[in-house]
Amino acid sequence: MDNLQQKKWLWEKLGNTCVHHLKKHRFDAHFVLSTGEARALILSMVATYDTFGFGGSDTTRSLGIIEALTANNKTIYDHNIQDLPFEDAIRNRMEQGRCDCFFASANAISLTGEIVNVDGVGNRTNAMSFGPRKVILVAGMNKVVPDLDSAIRRIKEIAAPMRAKSLNMPTPCAETGICVDCNVPMRICNITTILHRKPMFTDISVILINEELGY
Repeated sequence: MDNLQQKKWLWEKLGNTCVHHLKKHRFDAHFVLSTGEARALILSMVATYDTFGFGGSDTTRSLGIIEALTANNKTIYDHNIQDLPFEDAIRNRMEQGRCDCFFASANAISLTGEIVNVDGVGNRTNAMSFGPRKVILVAGMNKVVPDLDSAIRRIKEIAAPMRAKSLNMPTPCAETGICVDCNVPMRICNITTILHRKPMFTDISVILINEELGY
C-alpha cells in the first residue's frame, strides 16, 4: 500500500467517524469516495429546486454543479462571476440567503461533529444557518480535524492565509502566511460561526469527499 492509498484508507476511517457524529448532531451526513460520486449524489438531492446560491467555495465549483444546473435552466445566484458589477454582486449575496438551495464548503469540520466557518462579509455564514430551504456543505477530507480547537486552529494557520492569498487580499497573512489577528479593512476573518448542531429550521446536508479539496 503506497502513501496515497494509506491516506485514503485513513481518511475513510476518519470520514465515517465524522459522519457518525454529524448524524448524532442531526445533520444529514454522507461520506463519498470521489468528486464524481459527490456530484451524482448532489444532483439527485436538488432536482426539485429552482433557485440556487453559491458561496465563494472552490470545492463546490470544482464539482461542475453550477454548469449542470445552468444547463437545466436553473436560476443561479453567484457573486464570483468575473467582472460582475458591485451592486449585482451584493444583490446575489442577498439572494443567496433566500434561495431554494445554498451551496458552500466548510473551513473546518471536527471529528466530533462541529462545522466551523470564518467569513469576511457574512453572506455564506448567514445563508448556511437560516434562510434557504436546503443547504449543502461539501468538504474534502483535508478539512476534517480531531476537535473544535483544532478546527479553529486550522482556519487561522491554513485556510485563512491560503484563501486570502488566492483572493489577492491586502492582508498580512496573504504576504507572510501567518495570522497576526490583523485589523486591516480587507480582513477576511470578521465573523466566526460554529454549527454545534443542526439549526432548528434549516435542512443541512454535509458531504465529505475522500479527496483533498479547497483551502
